[in-house]
Amino acid sequence: MSSATIGRGWGPFVDGVVVPASSGRTFDTVDPSTGDVVEGVHEADHLDVDRAVVSAASAFPAWRALKPLERGRLLLRLSEALLANLDRFAELESLDAGKPLWLARGDVVGTARYFEYYGSMADKLQGETIPLGDGYLSYTRHEPFGVVGVITPWNGPVQQIARSLAPALMMGNTVVAKPAEQTPLSCIELARLAIECGIHPGVFNVVPGFGDVAGAALVENPGVRKVVFTGSVATGRLVAVAAAKRLIPVTLELGGKSADIIFADADLDAAVRGAWLAINVNAGQICSAGSRLLVQAEVHDRVVDGLTRLNAEMTMGSGSDDRFMGPVVTSAHQTRVEAYIEVARTEGVTVIRGGPENLPEAGCFVRPTLFVGVTNDMRVAQEEIFGPVLSVIPFEDEAEAVAIANDSEYGLAAGIWTSNLGRAHRVAAQIEAGQVYVNEYWAGGVETPFGGVKNSGYGREKGVAGALTYSYLKSVTIKL
Repeated sequence: MSSATIGRGWGPFVDGVVVPASSGRTFDTVDPSTGDVVEGVHEADHLDVDRAVVSAASAFPAWRALKPLERGRLLLRLSEALLANLDRFAELESLDAGKPLWLARGDVVGTARYFEYYGSMADKLQGETIPLGDGYLSYTRHEPFGVVGVITPWNGPVQQIARSLAPALMMGNTVVAKPAEQTPLSCIELARLAIECGIHPGVFNVVPGFGDVAGAALVENPGVRKVVFTGSVATGRLVAVAAAKRLIPVTLELGGKSADIIFADADLDAAVRGAWLAINVNAGQICSAGSRLLVQAEVHDRVVDGLTRLNAEMTMGSGSDDRFMGPVVTSAHQTRVEAYIEVARTEGVTVIRGGPENLPEAGCFVRPTLFVGVTNDMRVAQEEIFGPVLSVIPFEDEAEAVAIANDSEYGLAAGIWTSNLGRAHRVAAQIEAGQVYVNEYWAGGVETPFGGVKNSGYGREKGVAGALTYSYLKSVTIKL
């Protein structure tokens, strides 16, 4: 680790500084490329969460009272500081999550974009006037909730927290974040940088720890007025129940088994390359990854051949090696993904594995894998695997493609590859998913709303729609 991060201290970040955990316990973060310990982190429990929420509640009145323009300027300053410290944050992401440096740098640039986008929006969100006649003036205001609790996953640590933090702060809320225990370092470092940029102590606090202790305490804390959770369906249900008991709003971004559909009239070179990226970026550890590839029968073999070639040519290595694909996040997750590959074999699927011949023995590497001969009722087509594993499913016509795509408990994303503009619109309208990408998987950006339906959750992040979920609407009516 660089001298910029050694010895800075890692633990709960409350009132602008890292503090020891109340319990005195620590846990280790591990580099999945090597199995080596990166840092020991003080483990937050319910007492630390209480302290963080009290700090955020105390900071809320002054932060809310800042002119939106001033809040926006602070977020823009944080965006610039992230870009100035790009290598430092990319190194943390690579060490903590195993990301190749090229991908980690992209994530940090994306993080800076969130603060730039929402910082620029701060003084532009307006209410409306409601015509009640000459005797009244009626208008609406967007009001912050207060303390927002944010629980993030391990697959995109710094970018995931920014997705919630930037709009929450822009709206005048304060935030307590619980990063995934596997990857807490960049979130703590972001809190440090926020203080350096002039964001008030207490406005952004961090409680690194485990979900069943720190996460549960955050959701249940009476000072938290909104919860945002990204993670598994099972945990999302627990969060939703806890929030419902307290009657507070919650945003849930959960799992996915997204269908990526290649029609025979598509630009096949672009479609094959796009489908390959849709499952292999970040070793397939993306909720919206295109993990079910639906291919029209007449071009099925050409697509499989193209994917097999790309997998065979893939470079893999540790995060610092900066190859295309790094390891998955932990040895436990590696075991889980490999177990699904065995499930595919028992289901009678043809399994085609790729990647280089030799891989580091110490790292948590999973080779890019194709499942060919899959039907949509198989486990490998229905269950989220969260690795570089692609199920290829043939279809005959447009109607069958839509039926297969929608035959899933998830509804996060979908891709469509076609040169027929009418088909693109028809199929996009029929797909049950929160976002549909046409002729480029993951098309869009910070500006485009993101979220799911069905078991993929509810609520939206990103864009103006995402910002509005961090406020409640108040109407004011005056008799003149």
